[in-house]
Amino acid sequence: MNTLPQTTQRRLKKIPQVPSVWEGDRRTLSGMGTNLEPTSEGNGECIIWVDGSEGLVRAMDVVSPEMGPEAVVRTFLRAIETPHSPAQPARPQKIVVRDREIQFFLRGALQNLDIAIEYVPELPLIEELFRSFEEIGIASKSRISPVYEELLRKVAIDLWKDKPWNLIADHNIVAIELNRWDIGTVYICVMGMVGKEYGTILYRSVDSMKRFRSAALAESTFEQLEKAFLSQDCWFLNYESKTEEPESEDDEEDEIDLAELPDSEICPVYGSVHPYEGMRAFLDEEEAIAVYVALKAFLCFFEEWRGDLSEEIVKDISKHYLIEIPKELSDEKNVSVKIYTMPDLARELLLMLEETESEDDGEDQELTVPIREDLVPEDAVVSVDLIPWDFVANLKSREKTQYHSQGITPRGDGLPAIVIQTSRPKAKALIEHLEIEGRLKGICFNPGEDPFTGIDYELGILQTSKGSLYLFGEFPKDDDDSGEVLEEWKQRCKVTKGYCALIVAMGVTGSSRGNPQPRDMMAVFEGKTLSTKELGIGVLQLMPEL
Repeated sequence: MNTLPQTTQRRLKKIPQVPSVWEGDRRTLSGMGTNLEPTSEGNGECIIWVDGSEGLVRAMDVVSPEMGPEAVVRTFLRAIETPHSPAQPARPQKIVVRDREIQFFLRGALQNLDIAIEYVPELPLIEELFRSFEEIGIASKSRISPVYEELLRKVAIDLWKDKPWNLIADHNIVAIELNRWDIGTVYICVMGMVGKEYGTILYRSVDSMKRFRSAALAESTFEQLEKAFLSQDCWFLNYESKTEEPESEDDEEDEIDLAELPDSEICPVYGSVHPYEGMRAFLDEEEAIAVYVALKAFLCFFEEWRGDLSEEIVKDISKHYLIEIPKELSDEKNVSVKIYTMPDLARELLLMLEETESEDDGEDQELTVPIREDLVPEDAVVSVDLIPWDFVANLKSREKTQYHSQGITPRGDGLPAIVIQTSRPKAKALIEHLEIEGRLKGICFNPGEDPFTGIDYELGILQTSKGSLYLFGEFPKDDDDSGEVLEEWKQRCKVTKGYCALIVAMGVTGSSRGNPQPRDMMAVFEGKTLSTKELGIGVLQLMPEL
C-alpha cells in the first residue's frame, strides 16, 4: 500500500482542520452522466465528497470503472486543497464512507493526517444529491408528451425513407416561414451527401449559419472547431443505429454506413444548439411542434420538386403548404407555411468555400510541388477501364451512387474510366475532397522521366475544377501491357469526343477487389481528357525529396 509522500503530508497538515464530517462515495452514473459531465460515457463512475456540516459539494469527478481506488484519494485531496467555490481549503476531522474496501484503502493512504475514517451504511446527503440527479435525468428525457414524440418519430422516418441528402447539397438552403409560436423563419440545411452523417439542421437565423461556416472553414484545431459548433443557433435531426457499433481502431472496414442498415435499425435523434445553452439532445413541446411543422413542409416540398433540387444551384422555387396538426395539440387544424429556395445564399456559401480553398492553394504553392500525391490512398487498386453504357445507366439509377454528369452522349462501346477502388471510409474522404475541389475537370496522361534510371513514364494525372493536380498512376513506357492499355483508352476517348470519367469504389479488401460491382461504386465524376499541351506542365522529372 502506497502512502502519501512526507512532503505532501506536511503540506496538508498546514491546512486548518475544521470540526466537520465529510461524506465520500463512488458509484455508477446509471444514465445520469449527461447531467454530471457532458463528455462522459454512460458507464462512467462518479466520485464525490460532500461537507456534511456546510451541505456543500467540495469535489466531484467522473472516472471510468477501470480506475482504481487511488482516484478516490485524488478527489479527496482536491476537496481539501482546491474545493469547489464557495468552500475554503480545509481538513476534516472525520470522513465517512459506505464501502468497506474504500474505508480500508483510505486508512492506509491517509495515515498520519489525523483524520478519522469510518464506515456507515448510509450517506444521507449524497443519497439526496443523487436522487436529484435522477429526477433531472428523467425530466430531461420526458419533456414532451407521447403525442409529440410520435409525430417527431414519424416525420423523421419519412425523411429517412425519402433520403433528400442523395440530391440536395448542404449549400442549397431551404427557408420555411412559420410566423407563429414566436418563430419567424427557419432555414433547413440537409446533411449527408458525402455519407458521413445524415439529417437536417434547422437554423433559427441565416447569420448563425454563416458564422458557423466561416468559423469552421477558418479554424483547424479541435478546440476551435468545438467552439464554432457550439456557437450555432439551431435545432437538429440526426440519425444513429439502434444497435451499438463495436469499436475498432485497427480495421476501418468496420465502420458502418447507416444507409446500408434496414429502416428498423435507424433511430432519429432531435436536439438543439445555442451559444448560451450549449447542446441538448431533446426538444420541449413548443420547439417540437415548430420542428414537426417545418420538417413536414420540407417533405412536401421535396416530394413535389425532387427533380429540380439536385442542381448545383437550385433555381427560385416558392410554395405554400397546409400542414395538419392533431387537434389535441393545437386549436388550429391546419397551419399554412411558405417554403422557398435561396439561390443567392447558395452562391454566397459556395463562394465562401472557394475563397478559402484558393487561399489554401496559394499557401501550398509556395511550399509544395504542383503535382500532389495525397488523393489516392496507398492501398487503392487503380485500373484503366471501359464501362459499358448499360452499366453506366445502371449507375445513374442507383440511389447510393453519386453521379455527377457533364451530359455525355453515348458513343462507341462504353465510357472510358479510371477506377479507384479503396476502403469505404477512404472512398468517402476522396469523394468529399473532390466535392470541395469542384469535382473533376479532366484526366491526362503526361510524360515523365526518372533521370536516375532512365525510365520514361506516362503519368496519370487528375485535374479538378479548381486547377489542382493529383497523380493517380505511373505507367512505364517500356511495359508493353500498360502501353497497349493506355493507347486503347486514348482511342476510346476519341470515340466519345474526349469524354471520360473517374469512378470511386469501395471493397478493396473484399471478394470484388480489382473488379468492383455496381454496389461497390460510390461516385462517378464525368470529365474530359486533357492533352499535355492543355495541362501545360511539360515533361515531369522524378526528383529526390529532401
